[in-house]
Amino acid sequence: MTSVQIKICGVTNAKDAIACAGLGASMIGLNFYYQSPRYIEPKVARQIVEAIPPDIRPVGVFVDTRAGEVRNIANTAGIRCVQLHGNTSPEACRELAREFRVIRAFCTDARFQPEDASSFPDCDVLVDAHHPNLRGGTGLTCDWPAARATLPFARFLILSGGLNMQNVDQAIVTVTPHAVDVCSSVESAPGVKDYRAIKNFITAVRRAERWVSAPSI
Repeated sequence: MTSVQIKICGVTNAKDAIACAGLGASMIGLNFYYQSPRYIEPKVARQIVEAIPPDIRPVGVFVDTRAGEVRNIANTAGIRCVQLHGNTSPEACRELAREFRVIRAFCTDARFQPEDASSFPDCDVLVDAHHPNLRGGTGLTCDWPAARATLPFARFLILSGGLNMQNVDQAIVTVTPHAVDVCSSVESAPGVKDYRAIKNFITAVRRAERWVSAPSI
């Protein structure tokens, strides 16, 4: 198994972003959804982007945002990867994929079908838990079998939803995603990262990689 990438979402300041990078994160998520307690202004995001090492990918998180506004905010923030929640169409994703790496987010509600991901061939796919009112950072666990079933339809699969240091190893063994996304379980408060929790989470991810890669006897 290749190394599982790790995305720490809901980063709100440069200090936490630098710490995430130093502890081993591959990506950090910067939230541009106004209703989120982790929302930050694009100009603040720009300061964070400029503070982190160039090999760490900043990801802009959007909910039901028009393609033109996504483009404007991402350019202001200096971001080249966007994560789209809500009802963003395949056409809008295709348009944005000409300029950005696009992550199309799905929630495992009753309407979700793994093959839905095949309508977004230009995108990475993130599978998250369903919440009737909130978009991400809920601490709810997504449907792991549904996420696993999405693998054949996704060029790159990110598993999100309720992951923590106690369950991420089993999640990786069950789903075998390309990346995992964590937010609320590595916080002391919304938007305030707990470095010890991040370190423990990343240690659990690396342990799970060894389990998956170990030859069967």
